[in-house]
Amino acid sequence: MTPLRTLALGLSLTLATAQLAAAQTKTTTKKTTSTAKKTTTAKKATPFKKPATTTTKTTTTKVVTPAPAPVPLTADEASTGLREALTQGVSKAVAQAGETDGFNGNADIRIPFPPEAELVAVTLRKLRAGALVDKFEVALNRAAETASTQAKPIFLNAVQNLSLQDALTLATSKESDAATTLLYEKTAADLRTAFQPTMQQSLEQTGAIKLYAEMVARYNKIPLVTPLNPQLVPYATEKTVDGLFALIAAEEGRIRANPTAQGSALLKRVFGK
Repeated sequence: MTPLRTLALGLSLTLATAQLAAAQTKTTTKKTTSTAKKTTTAKKATPFKKPATTTTKTTTTKVVTPAPAPVPLTADEASTGLREALTQGVSKAVAQAGETDGFNGNADIRIPFPPEAELVAVTLRKLRAGALVDKFEVALNRAAETASTQAKPIFLNAVQNLSLQDALTLATSKESDAATTLLYEKTAADLRTAFQPTMQQSLEQTGAIKLYAEMVARYNKIPLVTPLNPQLVPYATEKTVDGLFALIAAEEGRIRANPTAQGSALLKRVFGK
């Protein structure tokens, strides 16, 4: 082999070696670039998701405090409350009955013609003297109204003298007029006696006694009738007292049923349910 040929062969080998090295370098660079690209194209991060808000429901347990047991009424409270209720009833009854038409305009307590002299009224109406009968009835009720204005101290005295024995029972009674009924039973007879002079005076002032006497006289003059001599004052007194008691009972019922009508703390304690 000639020197020239040997040189050419060496150059060829050197060039081939260089090309091989370059090719390897390019391949390595490509791989590195590809790896880097893959690394860059990483999986996208999952967006932040707020944790769900958990609402804790707070259950409030209402503690119910039991009402304190009512303190039993004492006999003193019962008797004092009973007197106060009756005093209030008397005051209102007297004021109501003493007004114009307090009796005459109130169908519940209006005083009718005396039953024992009913024949007088019937006979006079047949004789066309009915106007005299009507006039008398108005005068009779006006007398009751006049007398009622002076009845308060007489009734209040009876209230203060009421026995305490049944006070506690009466205060807690379910009967709306229990106290009034007891007062009537224990004092009505004495009240009529004490009230009669007042009634007599009122009947005279309104002319009821004069009208009554005139009617009875006319009746007694009728032939064949049995003469009558009925007493007006006892009858008018009884009916006026009864009417006042009816009004007192109504007020007692109102006090027992309606707390707003009771007024004082003591009445609410005694009668409040």
